[in-house]
Amino acid sequence: MSYFEIKGVIPPVITPFKGNDEVDYEKFSSNIRKWNKKELAGVLVLGSNGETAYLREEEKLELIKLAVENTDDDKIVMVGTGLESTKMTIELTNKAADLGADCALLLTPNYYEGKMGDEAQIDYFNEVADNTKIPILIYNVTKFTHINISPKVISELSKHKNIIGMKDSSGDVKQLIQFMNAGLDKDFNLLVGTASAWYPALAVGVKASVMALANCCPDECIEIQNLYEEGNLEKSLELYKRMYPVNSAVTGGYGIAGLKYVCDMLGFEGGFTRKPLLPLKNKEKDELNQIIKKAELI
Repeated sequence: MSYFEIKGVIPPVITPFKGNDEVDYEKFSSNIRKWNKKELAGVLVLGSNGETAYLREEEKLELIKLAVENTDDDKIVMVGTGLESTKMTIELTNKAADLGADCALLLTPNYYEGKMGDEAQIDYFNEVADNTKIPILIYNVTKFTHINISPKVISELSKHKNIIGMKDSSGDVKQLIQFMNAGLDKDFNLLVGTASAWYPALAVGVKASVMALANCCPDECIEIQNLYEEGNLEKSLELYKRMYPVNSAVTGGYGIAGLKYVCDMLGFEGGFTRKPLLPLKNKEKDELNQIIKKAELI
């Protein structure tokens, strides 16, 4: 597949579960249809916020199929297919491609963290890119992998014709600038991976984001970018600051259970988390209600 520009907001979509711990495909499809009506750039299926670490392969493939079926052709269906093994990553990515996915987001292999230095990272991403039917993006998420990809590695990987971008979820704007100054290929898409850095990222020239907050607050995430690009920096910054505590709550403080609860409160289908993740306590729900009320979302 030829290069394409990624511009705009993409939610790393949640995976609703039933009370019996099975995937609720009906609620998942309902959410995809709702997001499809928004001015989003597309969806990311099987990201960290989709509890992909807890999903069986057959569940992953069914979720990809449903996402493709319920998303318009002009929107991107990105899939998280990174696994620890190079061979397994290639196999899953190509299965996703056969189902109609547009591109794949690959988590850095990290189980053998001490051996996953620059050389191993470069070899992994290049070999996967050489053997997949769809373009790939690198997923730099240090809080899970404890590996932070260097500007040097990104600069080299950006030259590969089938590596089209990176999602950086570090929240470190200084690092975003270092990546930008590292001599990236001109067509490389640098995406910010958290709403906490959205306005600063826009200010340094980032054009796209994949962020959990867009699950429950897609319109607000989109509006921050629209206002910024219209030159209304004051209103963009004001909205960003208003949404910042909500993002902190659903990405850090209360985790995926919190994100799903806020989705339920704001018109989406959160569903249950999959064990061993625990549901929210009533006290936590009350605290979240106050946060989203203060943000003028309810």
